[in-house]
Amino acid sequence: MPAAEKTRQNHPRGYRLVPEGDLDHDLVQGRPLGVHRSTHQRTGDAGDAKRLPDKPLPDLPSIPMPMSPDFSPGLAPGLGSRRRPLIVFLCALAGCLLAGAVLELAWQGTRPPPPTPFEDCPCRDNGSGKPDVPQYFQTTPPMWAGPTATGKAPFVAQTAVLPTGTYSYVPNHPLQTSVPIEGMGSHNESIFKLMGYLTPYEPAPGFGVDEYSLPEGAELIQVQMLSRHGSRYPTLDSGVAGFGEKIKNASGKLTAKGDLEFLNHWSYELGHEILVPKGRSELFESGILHSYMYSQLYDPNTKIIVRTTTQDRMLKSAEYFLAGFFGLEWTNNATIEVIIEQNHANNSLAGYLNCPNSWKQNGGSEASQEWQANYLKNATTRLQGMIEGLDWTVEDTYSAQTLCPYETVAYGYSSWCNLFTYEEWIGFSYSIDLAFAGNNAFQNPTGRAVGLGYQQEVIARIKNHTLEYSHSQINVTLDNNEETFPLNQSLYFDFSHDTNIASILTAFGFKQFAGLLKPDAYPGPHDFTVSHITPFGARLDIEIIRTPKPFAADRSRYLDEGRETKYIHFVLNQRTLPLGVSFPECDSKRVDGWCELETFLEVQEAMPALADFDHACFGEVDVLPYGSVNDGRPI
Repeated sequence: MPAAEKTRQNHPRGYRLVPEGDLDHDLVQGRPLGVHRSTHQRTGDAGDAKRLPDKPLPDLPSIPMPMSPDFSPGLAPGLGSRRRPLIVFLCALAGCLLAGAVLELAWQGTRPPPPTPFEDCPCRDNGSGKPDVPQYFQTTPPMWAGPTATGKAPFVAQTAVLPTGTYSYVPNHPLQTSVPIEGMGSHNESIFKLMGYLTPYEPAPGFGVDEYSLPEGAELIQVQMLSRHGSRYPTLDSGVAGFGEKIKNASGKLTAKGDLEFLNHWSYELGHEILVPKGRSELFESGILHSYMYSQLYDPNTKIIVRTTTQDRMLKSAEYFLAGFFGLEWTNNATIEVIIEQNHANNSLAGYLNCPNSWKQNGGSEASQEWQANYLKNATTRLQGMIEGLDWTVEDTYSAQTLCPYETVAYGYSSWCNLFTYEEWIGFSYSIDLAFAGNNAFQNPTGRAVGLGYQQEVIARIKNHTLEYSHSQINVTLDNNEETFPLNQSLYFDFSHDTNIASILTAFGFKQFAGLLKPDAYPGPHDFTVSHITPFGARLDIEIIRTPKPFAADRSRYLDEGRETKYIHFVLNQRTLPLGVSFPECDSKRVDGWCELETFLEVQEAMPALADFDHACFGEVDVLPYGSVNDGRPI
C-alpha cells in the first residue's frame, strides 16, 4: 500500500498530513495572509521508532538451591540417586521461572507505558497545547469561529397560534405554518419565498430556460459546487437585536393592543450567527441531493479536499453537507480545509475581508432605506395605532418584519408574520434586492473585485493548475500547493456567504443580473431576486460535460461533423443559468443554456481586468451614490 494511502487510513478524523505553513505569521505581522508560500518541509509519515533507554538491567538476585533428598540426613546412600534427574529438572525449571519474573520486573521499570487511546490521532495535543494537525485542516477545536450563541429552544407544539373559525389546520412544511396574510390570493406564492437572503431554501423558479437531461452519449466529468451556509440566527450587527433592546427598555411603559398585543409579553431571545435546526437540515438535505446527482463522480479510493471558512456556521454547514453526501463516516472520504475568516485575511470564500473599499460603498443600503420608507409607510401608521409608550418608527417596522423569518427558522413560528400584508412582503423582498445590488453586485464598484478570487480558482481547476498571486484575494499559501488546492478531483465542494456568492456571479460577468433596480417603485418580476439567488442553503453547481460530437443548439441531435466537445453548465438552486444571455459568445440561441467550454474560458480571460482588483479594493475610489455604477467596477 502506498505511504500516502496508509496515512489516510491511519487518521480516523479524516485528516491528511501536508506541509505546514506558518499561517498565523501574516496576520500577526499585519500583512494579507498567503502572500508567501510555506517553506516547511514534510517529515516522514512513520516517524522515528521508539527505543529503550541504554540503562543496564539490574543484577539478578542470588537463588538459594533447594535441599536435594540425596543430601538429606538420615537417608540411606543411593536412596535419592534414582530421583536425581527429576529433581535436577524441577530445580532448573524453578530457576528459569524465577529469573523470568525478575527480568519482567526489571523490564517494567524501563519500557514506556502502553499507548493511551487515540495516541496516534493527528488531532491530539502534542504537548505544546496545540493539536498535531496543520492549521488549515483543523476543525476541532475550532479557530476564528466568530460569535456563537444559541437562543431560546423552539417549542412549536405549545407556542404556535393556529387560526380559528374559517381557517383549517395546515401541517408545518416544516416551518410554514398557516398564517393568514391580508391580500394573499390562492395563486400567490408563500410569503416564506419572499424573504430575500432570509428565505428558507427553495429551488429557484427558473432563470429563463428549460431544464434538460444529458443526451445519450454525453458524460458528466466534473462538478464544482459553491454553497451558502444554512439558516442561522441574526448576525451581531442585525437591526433586530437593537429593536429587541428598545422593547426591553420600554418595559413598564409599553402597552400594545390588537394584533400587536403579544408584544406586552414578548422579549428578544434569539441567539446569534450559528445554525438553527432548519439550517442543519438544509445542508444535510443538500448533501443527500448532491449524492443522488453526482455520487458516481467520486473515486472511493481517494479523499477529496472540501473548503470552508473558520466561522462556526460555515464549518458546521460543510460537516452536515458531507454527512448527507457520504454518511456519518464522511471523514473516510473527505478532509475539510478551513480558511481563516477574519478582517484582512485572504479568503476567496469571503472576498470582502481583504477589499477595504467594499466596506465604504453602501449605496445599496441607502437605496433600500429609501424604498422602506415608501412601502412601509402604511404599515408604520397601522402599528403606531396599536402601541403606546414607545416612539415607533419606520426602522422599527422594518425590524419587526425582519423578525418574522428569523423567528420562524429559530422557533418554527413567529407572531410578527401576520402583521403585514402580502403587498408589504413583496416590498420586503425588493428591499433586499436593492441592498444586494448596490452593496455586492453590479451596482457596486467593488462588486466584481470581491468575487474575483473564486472566479480565478474555478478557472484554475478547469485548466488544471495552481495559482500564484493573481491580483485578487486568493490565499496563495493554500492555492499554490496541490495538497490544499488539489487538481485531481472530479468533485469540488466549497462553502461561502450570500453576499460573496452575489459578488462571484458578478465577477463571472452574469449580466443577466445587472439591470438597474430603482428604489422609487417596484418593477415587477425581475432577474436579480435575492430569494431566488442566495436563500439559506443556496448552491451553485458548475458542471463540465463531454459529448462525442458538438450538440445542436436546439438539442435536436449531434452534429454530423466535429469532434469531441466539452460544455459548461451553471445550475443555481437547481435551475439553469442561461450562459448565452450573459455571454453572447456562448450562443444565446442554445435552449439548454450551455456554453462550449473553450468559448467560456476565452470569455473569462477578460474578467480579471474588468474587476480591476487592486484599484477597486485599495485605490482612490470615490464613494458613489446608488445608480452611478452598473458594471460592478470603478467608473
